[in-house]
Amino acid sequence: MAKNAFSTSLATAFLLLLNVGASAGPFEDGAAASQRGDNATALKLWRPLAEQGNASAQFNIGLMYKVGKGVSQDYSEAVRWFRLAAKQGNVLAQTNLGVAYENGQGTPQSYVRAYVWYDLAASSAVGPFAEGLTKIRDEVAGKLAPAELADAKQLEQRCKQSHLQQCE
Repeated sequence: MAKNAFSTSLATAFLLLLNVGASAGPFEDGAAASQRGDNATALKLWRPLAEQGNASAQFNIGLMYKVGKGVSQDYSEAVRWFRLAAKQGNVLAQTNLGVAYENGQGTPQSYVRAYVWYDLAASSAVGPFAEGLTKIRDEVAGKLAPAELADAKQLEQRCKQSHLQQCE
């Protein structure tokens, strides 16, 4: 439960900081709408971007479904959007996939896959966020039998070799 709160609070805190650029456009307008609580407008602006492959928009929509912000809470739909963004290297989406796999939210529980996504996120994150992810990854590793940990490392290697496309 603490890990879920960790990722949700960090994701929410970083939502605008990491994703808003200097120039105005549909993404930034969606971020402004979300910040003022107009989640319907944010979703309307972000969905076309997400469908076109914008990883930040995909992550934000995943977060909306995860916490039920402007949409009905739907962990499966959250995982779908997080997966799309994670495959493009979005660290927050990778983190949230780790949480989903660890807790079995929207996907069958898998400590092997949780380990993979936490480790991928930790290797791209910086500072205290990376340290927190490393600790969580190590906690998950402690739940794995040696053969499962070897499987997780092999899956992660395949994932990296495929440029994040074969991670499941």
